[in-house]
Amino acid sequence: MTNVVKAALTGALIFGAAGAGAQEFFVGEAGPNRGARGESLNYFAEQVEEKSGGEMALNIQWGGALFKAGAALSGIADGVADMGTIIAVYFPQEMAPYRIADMPLESSDAWVGMKATDEIMRNNEQIAEHLAAQNLVYLGTFTTSAVHIGCKDTAIRTVDDIAGLKIRGVGAYGDTFADFGANLVPMSIYDAYQGLDTGLLDCSQTYSYATAALKQQEVIDSYTLLDWGQTGALGVFMNKEAFDRLSEEKQQILLEAGASMSDELGRLITADNEAAIETMREAGVEIIELPDEERAKLVQAGQKYIDEWVEQVSGMGLDGAAILDEYKALLAKYAEERDTQGYPWEREQG
Repeated sequence: MTNVVKAALTGALIFGAAGAGAQEFFVGEAGPNRGARGESLNYFAEQVEEKSGGEMALNIQWGGALFKAGAALSGIADGVADMGTIIAVYFPQEMAPYRIADMPLESSDAWVGMKATDEIMRNNEQIAEHLAAQNLVYLGTFTTSAVHIGCKDTAIRTVDDIAGLKIRGVGAYGDTFADFGANLVPMSIYDAYQGLDTGLLDCSQTYSYATAALKQQEVIDSYTLLDWGQTGALGVFMNKEAFDRLSEEKQQILLEAGASMSDELGRLITADNEAAIETMREAGVEIIELPDEERAKLVQAGQKYIDEWVEQVSGMGLDGAAILDEYKALLAKYAEERDTQGYPWEREQG
C-alpha cells in the first residue's frame, strides 16, 4: 500500500472520529479538478451533502492521487476508495456491459446518451448483478460527448478521404477508421497537439470541447462533424460492501445525486461544445458536416463492432441482444423527450 493511500485511509479514520457527525467518503478521480467533468463531479458532491443535510460528505482525490485510471476498478472494489470514476475502455472484460455506451450507435447527443446509459445501468438487473459480482454498485455516468475528427493539411469530406491518413483513433471508431484504410497511431488525446504539429498525425479522433481546451485549433485546418456516436462508458461506482452498510435513506441519496449528474454535465458539455465550434471557426478552422450518405457508410462499417460486443456480453452469460435493444429504445425515448420538451435546463429557463 502506498504512502498516499495510507495517508488517505488514516485521514478517513481521523475524520470519522472527530468530524462533527458527518460521514466522509473518499472518491478516486484520475482527472483534474477542472472542465465539465470535474465540475459535474463537484456538483455530485454538493448534491450528496445538500440532500443529506450535511450528514454525508465526499472527499474527492483528484489527478490519480489514490489510483490511476487503469487501477480504478480494483481500487474501488478493494476499498482503497469508497467510490470513484471507472473508464470502461481500461477494463474491456469487467466493464463489458457498460461499454454499450461506447458503441457507434448514431447517438451523438451528450444528454440523450447519458440519460439512456444512466437508466439502463441503474435498472437492468443483469448489469447490476454483473457489477455486484465485482463488489461494485453503479451511481452515475459521464460522457466525452460526440466523436468527431480534426485534421491538419487535409480534410475528411467523404469516407474515401480516410485511406492512407495517419489517425489517432480509439475503440470501435478507431477500428472503423482502420477498416477504411487509415494508419492508426497509438497516442493519447493529450499528446495529439504535438502529433498534429510535427506530422506524426494527419488527423485525431476528438470531441469538440476537448479540442478547444487543448488548443488544437492552433494545429488543425479542418474539423469534420461525424455525428456517429459518442464515448459514454465512464462514470462513478461505489464499493458494494460500503454501499450495503449504509441505511436505505443514505443509499437513495447517493443514487439520486448520481442521477442528477447527467442533467448537469449535459448542460455544461453542450454549452462547452457549442463554444468550442465557434472557437475553431474564429481560428480559421473549416467546419465540415459529413453528408448523410457518407455517415451511413461509417454506420454500416461500425456494425460489426456492435455485433462483436453482443457476442462478447452474451458469452459472459448476459443477454447481449436484449441489452442492445433496451439501450436503443432508451436512446429513442430521450431523443423524443429532448425534441418535444427541450433539455431540462431549457425548461427551467422557460
